Amino acid sequence: MAVASMSCVQIGLAASVGLFDRLGAAGTAWLRLAWAGVLLLVLVRPWRVRISRSSLLVCVALGVVTAGLTVLFMAAVQRLPLGTASALEFLGPLGVAVVRGRAAGRWWALVAAVGVLALTEPWHGDADLVGVLLALGAAVCWAGYILLTQRAGDEVSGLNALAISMPVAGLAATLVIAPGTAGRLDGGLVLAGLGLALLLPVVPFSLELLALRRLSAASFGTLMSLEPALAVVVGLVALRQVPGWVPLIGVLLVVAAGIGAERTGARPEPAAGDLPVVEPPRSP
Repeated sequence: MAVASMSCVQIGLAASVGLFDRLGAAGTAWLRLAWAGVLLLVLVRPWRVRISRSSLLVCVALGVVTAGLTVLFMAAVQRLPLGTASALEFLGPLGVAVVRGRAAGRWWALVAAVGVLALTEPWHGDADLVGVLLALGAAVCWAGYILLTQRAGDEVSGLNALAISMPVAGLAATLVIAPGTAGRLDGGLVLAGLGLALLLPVVPFSLELLALRRLSAASFGTLMSLEPALAVVVGLVALRQVPGWVPLIGVLLVVAAGIGAERTGARPEPAAGDLPVVEPPRSP
């Protein structure tokens, strides 16, 4: 299920690129978030579950961070190859794993730093600096997303945290992006947005939550570390983005750093009778 989730994420991102010419990166992200919020609100109906005020605030904050993560990453994909953008974005969860892990895990930060240098190749002087900064901004949002999702998952049962945070993300994106984008919509684009929302985030988020009931945090973190490599494959097949040898080595270094950091910084398993640990689903 975790592998199927990652596949949906990357295919959904590759499919979203086709809408950039008509809606732009921000408009495409908004359409996905808006549809995802509506679908989860209708299907899960979170108003049936009572949650505390503090948990509700956590879910709202999670929704705002989700909107920032999605919009920034979609803008980065518009400027960078999918594999490069995914590897840079993965520095967010990698940073959380390194900071929260044991001292031995700190060395993986150096491996990741070398990987980023190989990905961006600053010695050529032709790297898209704006795209790199957008991807790094998405990485920061993903780090916050992880921390907030862990707390929301501990405090709110089932998919209810997701069914609260995603409508908030859709509303935030609507307020910021819709005024300049809604005029370009037509029936075909609206339906395409529905399909994209199912590919990412509705289906993969749900699959990840189900997978996390069967996998340990360390196992799931290791699987998630493979996502930049999967992004390279999808970018090659779907978008004809052929990576050079040096960026490819950079992706492999980031993947290796992610696997190493997750193994040294896994979250402890809950004791019997405790609430289940819910790890974060993938960034949009």
